[in-house]
Amino acid sequence: MIKFLCFSFVLGAVIGSFLNVCIYRIPAGQSIVSPRSRCPNCLTPIHWYHNIPIFSWLLLKGRCAYCAEPFSWRYPLIEFLNGLLFALVLWRFGLQPATLVFWVLVAGLVTISFIDLDHQIIPDVISLPGIPVGFLCSFAIPWISWQESLAGILLGGGTLLAIALGYELLTGQEGMGFGDVKLLAMLGAFLGWTAIFPTIFLGSVLGSLVGIPLMLIKKADRRLAIPFGPFLAAGALAYLFFVAFWAPLMAWYLDIMGYWWHSISS
Repeated sequence: MIKFLCFSFVLGAVIGSFLNVCIYRIPAGQSIVSPRSRCPNCLTPIHWYHNIPIFSWLLLKGRCAYCAEPFSWRYPLIEFLNGLLFALVLWRFGLQPATLVFWVLVAGLVTISFIDLDHQIIPDVISLPGIPVGFLCSFAIPWISWQESLAGILLGGGTLLAIALGYELLTGQEGMGFGDVKLLAMLGAFLGWTAIFPTIFLGSVLGSLVGIPLMLIKKADRRLAIPFGPFLAAGALAYLFFVAFWAPLMAWYLDIMGYWWHSISS
């Protein structure tokens, strides 16, 4: 099993190198196929031996081999992250078709998350095709029926759409982009309807843990714009890997909330 885990990590890192291209070019409306990768400073094409995931960045000390311009540390980070997630998927699900399906999901979520962090957009070119792809992939996953996938699409998109419209109606301001709605519909397609509320819950908790300190540090008001896509993605991945722990986690959270409510109301 170790050799398969190593292979999946290497495969994920190689795909992560391509995801770096997608993250940079998709928001700019550029082709992800051509031209080949090049230094943004001197525009010299990067040869394959200077483009080995993780290792090339380390060997070149994070600089271009031709003009010595620094390259962002995010390049090896994304390669490592995608490789790690690929290995975790294989470790969790083993050698079966579902592993291939969730590799596709993981790669999409990594791309979406970093684009949303940079530009506060979730590109339709990923989320919209991801909905039918996730639905079709449900036929390859024994524990997710096509009916559950379809219900996940409707419940995922409908839930966030209702929240977004309700917030806008009450406050007169847009509090959530419709890209998040399409993303959750895609997650419902891949993971089924049972994943929707855990994903929203975990994403909201993670978003609060990050957003509240940011507001305090930046001394911003509650309208500080924080992209929700990465937190939805993290919530979905947490559900994917630790679904068996969801019920006790939710029970613990409700106990904490009940104790807190009883304390302030008594």
